[in-house]
Amino acid sequence: APSYPRYTREEVGRHRSPEERVWVTHGTDVFDVTDFVELHPGGPDKILLAAGGALEPFWALYAVHGEPHVLELLQQYKVGELSPDEAPPAPDAQDPFAGDPPRHPGLRVNSQKPFNAEPPAELLAERFLTPNELFFTRNHLPVPAVEPSSYRLRVDGPGGRTLSLSLDELRSRFPKHEVTATLQCAGNRRAEMSRVRPVKGLPWDIGAISTARWGGVRLRDVLLHAGFPEELQGEWHVCFEGLDADPGGAPYGASIPYGRALSPAADVLLAYEMNGAELPRDHGFPLRVVVPGVVGARSVKWLRRVAVSPAESPSHWQQNDYKGFSPCVDWDTVDYRTAPAIQELPVQSAVTQPRPGAAVPPGELTVKGYAWSGGGREVVRVDVSLDGGRTWNVARLAGEKAPPGRAWAWALWELTVPVAAGAELEIVCKAVDSSYNVQPDSVAPIWNLRGVLSTAWHRVRVSVQG
Repeated sequence: APSYPRYTREEVGRHRSPEERVWVTHGTDVFDVTDFVELHPGGPDKILLAAGGALEPFWALYAVHGEPHVLELLQQYKVGELSPDEAPPAPDAQDPFAGDPPRHPGLRVNSQKPFNAEPPAELLAERFLTPNELFFTRNHLPVPAVEPSSYRLRVDGPGGRTLSLSLDELRSRFPKHEVTATLQCAGNRRAEMSRVRPVKGLPWDIGAISTARWGGVRLRDVLLHAGFPEELQGEWHVCFEGLDADPGGAPYGASIPYGRALSPAADVLLAYEMNGAELPRDHGFPLRVVVPGVVGARSVKWLRRVAVSPAESPSHWQQNDYKGFSPCVDWDTVDYRTAPAIQELPVQSAVTQPRPGAAVPPGELTVKGYAWSGGGREVVRVDVSLDGGRTWNVARLAGEKAPPGRAWAWALWELTVPVAAGAELEIVCKAVDSSYNVQPDSVAPIWNLRGVLSTAWHRVRVSVQG
């Protein structure tokens, strides 16, 4: 067998364009696929998403790559192997983010420190479950390094008692429960709000949303075990604290109403698995909260403490962020006490294919996207227009059928329509949920200073080749 040169992942990552050659890895092999890019059956744009990194998460989206002839085809482009001692670079002691995990180069990064990134939009609707490496990442602080054997979850029980649970105890004492749930950041599609008037926040496109099958224990089971009752009179909240903390030691925190935490139908999890694997570090290893149907900000990662309180979490992110306001409120007049914390999110949808500005061939055009609503409300219909909303078609929906009121996961939709050469299209989508909530048609009336709850009709302009 020929002997091949050894490369580090960083060296592979420098080859991301036809000018620098396009390199990818599969297993421990390195391939130069520059000459194959134009021949790729999925189109050059799809293969370039993997440039400089691993093929596996992309291949996971498309079953055809599992065929043996695909691997044979790839072998002819092999140029090297990954260095066996692919050791992580020595951390810089001064940088609190130096211990962050490696990330997939296909992610679209909105900020590096803390790390916030979304999957490429054109991949979002390709698979019902988002591969872990491509799941959107929303970090507020450095990623904590947790030693699983010494990890303990602290649950502050009634009457001053404290429960301390190891990972083994969580797994052995409580039944495992699985739930397929979509998580969405409050700031998903914020970039569209910024185009109306500047807002404060990360410039998310349509990818601050992803779906996974989560495995873990019910929060309800843990709270009942700690001695809490099924119901408490008056207003009570379940507060969460993460192991991620700011330089002053203040942890990320959030809370949800007690009734949701204890409801058997709300499926709130303390999750230790994501899509059948242990939680990745960026997604809360070793334990996180998953609150289905609720804004992602409440699904606290790297969970260290759970407490029941008559008040919401005192955390900055519960009190002074993740709230919606009128378009007339600005930073001089905002009073966070006047608005409720976002919990269930409104109905949402977006077009993932084609991409804005694309030139598409005449004939049949397939439009794809996702749709989701908060609170377990099922998406019952997605309407798609090619002329900016003057005429409409109904898209086909695909997903998993859920019990009424527990539609925690998105629906993927698609529509195939004839398009004429030379036409200019304004593709619009709007979703309708089981309460007949529908998306507003424009951004300006729902504009707010933090750019949250951006759910106006998603508009994508494309031209048909003449």
